[in-house]
Amino acid sequence: MILHKFKNQADLDRAAADLIISVVRAKPNAVLGMATGGTPVGLYNEIVKTYKQGLVSFKEAKTFNLDEYVGLPVTHPESYRAFMQRNLFDHIDIKAENTHVPNGNASNVDAECRRYDEMMYQQGPVDLQLLGIGHNGHIGFNEPDTQLSRFTYQVTLKQETREANKRFFNSIDDVPTHAVTMGMGSIMQAKAILLVVKGAEKAEILDRTLNGPITTQVPASLLQTHPRVIVMTDCDVEYKVSH
Repeated sequence: MILHKFKNQADLDRAAADLIISVVRAKPNAVLGMATGGTPVGLYNEIVKTYKQGLVSFKEAKTFNLDEYVGLPVTHPESYRAFMQRNLFDHIDIKAENTHVPNGNASNVDAECRRYDEMMYQQGPVDLQLLGIGHNGHIGFNEPDTQLSRFTYQVTLKQETREANKRFFNSIDDVPTHAVTMGMGSIMQAKAILLVVKGAEKAEILDRTLNGPITTQVPASLLQTHPRVIVMTDCDVEYKVSH
């Protein structure tokens, strides 16, 4: 892993955006793994700024999102499809058919999970996978458990994850109970991974991710086994290079 610490979130967002942009400039038809939630909003804004300056094009790029809620209409403002359109896709020149988000409203969710994996496989490995991290160490919606799924699957969201996301909804009752998420195997197949971690409240879980034992009880800790992980944070955390 490579750890970069920034004095503020604005600098972090700019650096993370620059990394993603550099991948697309070097490989215009790059495959990007995208994330949602509060963490990537600022860096998506920076990508849009650079695009509007005419300094990057996404015409040939393809994207695959980590996850989507089950049973939430895509028109709902908190669906991850709506999030991506609002924060990124509607403001750059990426082709709609090249943006992929799991269908959480599929009549057969298991079949949708298989379809999503097959589509990612056909496109080739993700060149750069963007990740955030939950307070309990989940990435995507891979929650702490005795074992983790390799492939895309439907997950029952833990109460603490629903509580963390209720700020986006009117109440906890409106937060979906299930989601479709890429499995850890799908995530780990990416050529490179960018983990963005913001806020002092994430310092403890980031320390466990970087320096703690590799365990399914902290799904993000599995990133220690990936050959190319870049961590960008504003947390006061050190990385003990001993792995």
